[in-house]
Amino acid sequence: MNKAFDGPTGTALNLAWHNEFAGLGEPFYTRLAPTPLPSAYWVARSDKVARLLGLEPAWADSDASLQALTGNRFIDGTDPLASVYSGHQFGVWAGQLGDGRAILLGETGAGLEVQLKGSGATPYSRMGDGRAVLRSSIREFLASEAMYGLGIPTSRALCITGSDAPVRRETVETAAVVTRVAPSFIRFGHFEHFSSREQYDDLRTLADYVIRRYYPACASSEKFAGNPYANLLEAVSERTAVMVAAWQAVGFCHGVMNTDNMSILGLTIDYGPFQFLDGFDPAHICNHSDNQGRYAYNKQPNVAYWNLFCLGQALLPLIGEQELAIAALESYKAVFPAQLEDRMRSKLGLLEARDEDRQLIDATLRLLASEQVDYTIFWRRLSRYVADGATPAAAVPVRDLFIDRAAFDAWLLQYSQRIEAQDAAAAGLSMLATNPKFILRNHLGEEAIQRAKLKDFSGVHTLLRLLDNPFDEHAGFEAQAGFPPDWARSIEISCSS
Repeated sequence: MNKAFDGPTGTALNLAWHNEFAGLGEPFYTRLAPTPLPSAYWVARSDKVARLLGLEPAWADSDASLQALTGNRFIDGTDPLASVYSGHQFGVWAGQLGDGRAILLGETGAGLEVQLKGSGATPYSRMGDGRAVLRSSIREFLASEAMYGLGIPTSRALCITGSDAPVRRETVETAAVVTRVAPSFIRFGHFEHFSSREQYDDLRTLADYVIRRYYPACASSEKFAGNPYANLLEAVSERTAVMVAAWQAVGFCHGVMNTDNMSILGLTIDYGPFQFLDGFDPAHICNHSDNQGRYAYNKQPNVAYWNLFCLGQALLPLIGEQELAIAALESYKAVFPAQLEDRMRSKLGLLEARDEDRQLIDATLRLLASEQVDYTIFWRRLSRYVADGATPAAAVPVRDLFIDRAAFDAWLLQYSQRIEAQDAAAAGLSMLATNPKFILRNHLGEEAIQRAKLKDFSGVHTLLRLLDNPFDEHAGFEAQAGFPPDWARSIEISCSS
């Protein structure tokens, strides 16, 4: 492997590095070094992720760390590579894809893979420059940590480093590198790649690796006649169902749910044109490039199943029987609605399940959609209403969100009758720990990005602190928990990054 980085070699990050993915063999990747960037500087760092990796407290004080995580310095013990995969993009088979601007450094002793995103061109860049820009890097960094703070399965982000090196997108922007962390970055598309090429030995190698590392129970389960690959498909389906239910409950839109952006571990990955809902519009499309609305908020659950069906097709040469694959996929249809109902029941503070809860959940969502009421503010105010004793006076801030007061009053009567026999204090505390006060709204990210372009990263740091603990009150930061300004509607996010 070429280790000719633009800088001295040596230990920059003192971790027990290895790279088990590299042991799969050369059909799975290309070894290469990141492409250096000039005059690197820190933009933001996550102390939580640093501790997760086992880094020493002073890790970020080292220029060697800065250079290594920008791709300018080799880290002893790492084995950098870019992996190959294929996939369906916007429902159309796109053929070979791969890590076009991400390089896997290796795996730490904590069992976590570390990637540099924006680290230069690879053989899979498809005429791209392999770079990421400051704008999108800030969004991905903050989104990763925000989702973790919300308790949603996700990749993590250790840091962002920046450079004044120009990168051309719609306009000329500056370069940045995000250090991403996850147990694995293997995607549905990895399986599609080898299956579509009829490289079945490699497909089996990949599936056996994933089962051994991440789904060991699939090897010994007697379900599906002891077929480990059908067991794997079912396990991935269930994890995906849990993830998407969490998205729907918190009002998160991924924006580009291609099969190559779907984690085999049921993690939220590849934060591009994502958005947390402002007003509750079930048909909201957050990706300006999604002209057909394929990835609208209310279509995400069905798209996830469609993607799992593609994974099932890819695994079929190993599963052997189509009936087994279809049966394995059925778990999604059971787990997703049950998970979503549980999460919505928690948002409503319903401490014990009842048969009529589904009707109340549906009525709540219809009420919000009728006026596109701010999704996060409604749930937070409702939480406070219950925590404050569910009195008429406590209902006023919630009622003020609606123009049709009669419709709200009718709903509130139904809701109040459902919760009146509960311990209001316990329900209120549960709701305040379920319905966040702070989310990464588009306008908050945009304000932080505009300041960061002037080398003022304080907005990024403030948002990271709030989003790390989104259920806390954070006195003095009410503006970040308020309604979006009118100009927020003009923000356009697309696949360009």
